[in-house]
Amino acid sequence: MRNNACDALRRATEKYRATAPLAAEKAMLPYRGGSGWTPSPFDGDSWWTGGFWPGLMWQLWAASKDDWFRDEALRAEALLTAQFRRFEKLNHDVGFMYLLSCGAHWKLLGDEQARVDALHAANLLLGRFNPKGFIRAWNEPERVGYAIIDCMMNLSLLFWATDMTGDPRFAHAARVHADTTLKHFLRPDGSVSHIVEFDPYTGARVREHAGQGYALGTAWSRGQAWGVYGFALAHENTGDARYLEAAERVAGFFIAHIRPDGLTDCDFLQPAAPQRIDNIAGACAASGLIELHQITGRGEYRAAAEALLDGLIDRSSDWSEQTCGLLTKCTASYHDDAAGVHTNIVYGDYFFIEALTKLCGSDPMLWRR
Repeated sequence: MRNNACDALRRATEKYRATAPLAAEKAMLPYRGGSGWTPSPFDGDSWWTGGFWPGLMWQLWAASKDDWFRDEALRAEALLTAQFRRFEKLNHDVGFMYLLSCGAHWKLLGDEQARVDALHAANLLLGRFNPKGFIRAWNEPERVGYAIIDCMMNLSLLFWATDMTGDPRFAHAARVHADTTLKHFLRPDGSVSHIVEFDPYTGARVREHAGQGYALGTAWSRGQAWGVYGFALAHENTGDARYLEAAERVAGFFIAHIRPDGLTDCDFLQPAAPQRIDNIAGACAASGLIELHQITGRGEYRAAAEALLDGLIDRSSDWSEQTCGLLTKCTASYHDDAAGVHTNIVYGDYFFIEALTKLCGSDPMLWRR
């Protein structure tokens, strides 16, 4: 890559060491940066992105061995485990929330309570499994049959739980959901749907929904990134070649749509105006593409990841210690749903730093067993 990934990681670590204490002072889980840190726009600490902050702290601790980051990860974890009592606010994204917090704590420090808490989360995720073939995404009664591409990333928590307990039910459910995603989300051109609704009684596919992209049938870029990374992780957890083939198909689609400047459109089929960039998608895809390179040895995946990272470093990174957060132009949804358009969002920073740690050799591999 044109830029030095390890220098970028060093600068990111310095910025976070200067600015992350502002979140600790407010006893909060940050969602968005800017002039300061702001919390999630919905559901308080039960909002699905909460695990990315402690996950980011663990990444920075693994890279720097600065124990302040470890302590901040533990502070954030306590806020998340308190959400177990707000059970009805939690959804399928307990994988994002607790694998990157409690799971990381167990993996890196061997804390027994963290292991138990991560298993608690895995049981909550298993409880969302519909035996007709999918993991239910959200809680609203009218969405009882909804599943989304994002859940491919949550499956790692289930595979981990089978390893921890010797109970195959967790991995069985994960594989059934992955097979359903393979069958019903992956399109012939290599793109993926965001939301598919199933009949919760029969498992039959009912319809696709537009979700966070531009329109029904388009290609929301972060959904494509979830597909690349999620199927790659499913392959690593199972050895199933079908999942690797799916990851490579989605990767080919994503790579074909990388902009010349290395940034990522929010939807690969969006109109020219208004401009919508989502650098969360680019950062997540970069990390997933590096994962694919590690699995396959194919240089084009690393080259594409480096092109994305060069674009982020050159054109969309705010290195000033006077502001909070790194990546600019992060967009939660093409049609603004109040979760942020062209702003810093913490989980974009998480995947950005995770990709850098992979290139620099300090990645603690939080998604893998």
